[in-house]
Amino acid sequence: MLPVIYSDEFLEHKTGRFHPETPKRLSAIATALQQSEFAHQLEWRSPTPVTESQAFALVEQIHTPDYIKLVRYIAKTGGGYLDGDTLVSPRSYDVALLAVSAWLDGVKSVLTTHNPAFVLTRPPGHHAESDRGMGFCLFSNAAIAAYYALEQPNINRVAILDWDVHHGNGTQAIVENHPQIAFCSLHQSPCYPGTGQASEQGKYNNVLNLPVSPGSTMAVYQPLFEEKVIPFLSNFQPDLLIVSAGYDANAADPLAEIALQPQDYGKFTEYCLQLTPKVVFGLEGGYDFVALSQSVVATLEKCLMSI
Repeated sequence: MLPVIYSDEFLEHKTGRFHPETPKRLSAIATALQQSEFAHQLEWRSPTPVTESQAFALVEQIHTPDYIKLVRYIAKTGGGYLDGDTLVSPRSYDVALLAVSAWLDGVKSVLTTHNPAFVLTRPPGHHAESDRGMGFCLFSNAAIAAYYALEQPNINRVAILDWDVHHGNGTQAIVENHPQIAFCSLHQSPCYPGTGQASEQGKYNNVLNLPVSPGSTMAVYQPLFEEKVIPFLSNFQPDLLIVSAGYDANAADPLAEIALQPQDYGKFTEYCLQLTPKVVFGLEGGYDFVALSQSVVATLEKCLMSI
């Protein structure tokens, strides 16, 4: 059985009628998984409930207290904007904390079973910096999960692979000076947020950015994985791999210009599982409902083949 960590509460982060990061993204994925040929092999798990004080303590390792309090204040006072793209609705603070808990549940599951898990949450997190949210993101789920993993027994190194079409600027900023965390990102350039230069290597040579040009297909991505990504991650020898699994590099996606197909994410997943079976996949972007759903199905299908 493959754990899928999910809650209907993630639908309560309301972003407005025309916002691309909509609750319908998760509903479309959940429906596709429930209708898949391997639906009977999925174990749907609710995230561990946490009190606000517990969640605050976890998030405070990454984010400044003033920023966390700002998100809470905006939510409690009826909602508002962190920037032009990033909304906080009345339930967003609680939902974002529950999303963090879900990512940590993913870590716990993988470290217990040594098999992959998929964390089906929103809001996404990889653009959130320590003192500000941006790019639809409130809290840096992947970075928080990495720090949490390092607190667990026998976990000395954690790698984060970000295959979202947008550079995970928040994740990189938080982890690039940590010697026990490696960060690798494949992302369209030029594209939002305009970060992630190939020259950036991190304080400990623990960062690998691989910008790709608009229009790139699997013919570009495959050699990057085989010649750059896998050697970089293998040399780091992580005890756990966390994947910021954004699916907006699909050709059908409206927010970028890469030309991948949903089945390509199955191949990405195979590469990850060849490196280690201990992989936490957590949802980031992806805004065409059909391509997004098909891509997640491709990911989970490969995960199940590895168990």
